Amino acid sequence: MPVLRSIDALAEIERPVVLAAGVFDGMHLGHQAVLRAALAQAEKIGGIAVALTFDPHPAAVLRPGKAPRILTSTGLKLRLMAELGVTAALVVEFNTAFAAVEAGEFIKRLHASAKKLSGICVGEGWRFGHARKGDAALLHALGSELGFSTTSVEPVQIDGAVVSSTSIRAALESGDLATVSKLLGRDYAIPGTVLHGRGMGRQLGFPTANIGNHGEQFPPDGVYAVRATLDGESLGGVANIGVRPTVTDSRERALEVHLFDFSRDIYGSEIEVAFLHYLRPEKKFSGPGELRRAIETDATTARGILSSRQAA
Repeated sequence: MPVLRSIDALAEIERPVVLAAGVFDGMHLGHQAVLRAALAQAEKIGGIAVALTFDPHPAAVLRPGKAPRILTSTGLKLRLMAELGVTAALVVEFNTAFAAVEAGEFIKRLHASAKKLSGICVGEGWRFGHARKGDAALLHALGSELGFSTTSVEPVQIDGAVVSSTSIRAALESGDLATVSKLLGRDYAIPGTVLHGRGMGRQLGFPTANIGNHGEQFPPDGVYAVRATLDGESLGGVANIGVRPTVTDSRERALEVHLFDFSRDIYGSEIEVAFLHYLRPEKKFSGPGELRRAIETDATTARGILSSRQAA
């Protein structure tokens, strides 16, 4: 999927453009509904659906130090968009200068840059522009003036509740992975880079990959059955989130994964870890022997969960 990094790059697209605009953090079912609306509209007119999103998350610029952790890194977000069938993406750098741009000015620049802006699809409650003054009503007014349509997509509801990034964060914080998966339409996953660790897992007979992430929100500390994706290969495993009290004095939370039946050197590789099932809380053991026995039990339990999910 082509990724444009400036608004002016919209001029490279010859066919009519239908924008699906939003932060899309989480790429949950509500976000997917907005993207599908743009895809359907683009197909009707023989145009191209372009996902318009921002990097970094606007809250990181507008509320530094108070912004929530992200649910979806930009790289994962773009991959999920491509899997949904989105034709191209426009990733706008969100900084203090951009935050000062008035909503109407932003839309007019999009219109001026595209050879033919045919439509904009947004979530019903989306706000944009300086002081978040832009909304669907402004888009409708500008669309009448400039000649593009506006589609305001109603929120998706599950079990009577609106699907939102806020509700997903709340479920994730409480460890309710089943609800998180239901709202996302997939298992919650964190992508990252495999980093060098202290090698303690290897000494115990359970080598682990230490994952450097992009600031995503972690589920609660503990041990999980996981499925990892590495170079397109799906691998079962068991993961630990926490401070590893048996082997280190560090208070920094970390994510490490032991992959089943796997022995390749993958330092520096990109990996994506999907959380399937919570096994137990993190705890401090009396020593390496007790820790090793616990990991053996965790691995056996996780293998059983992965096998049952595969058979379902």
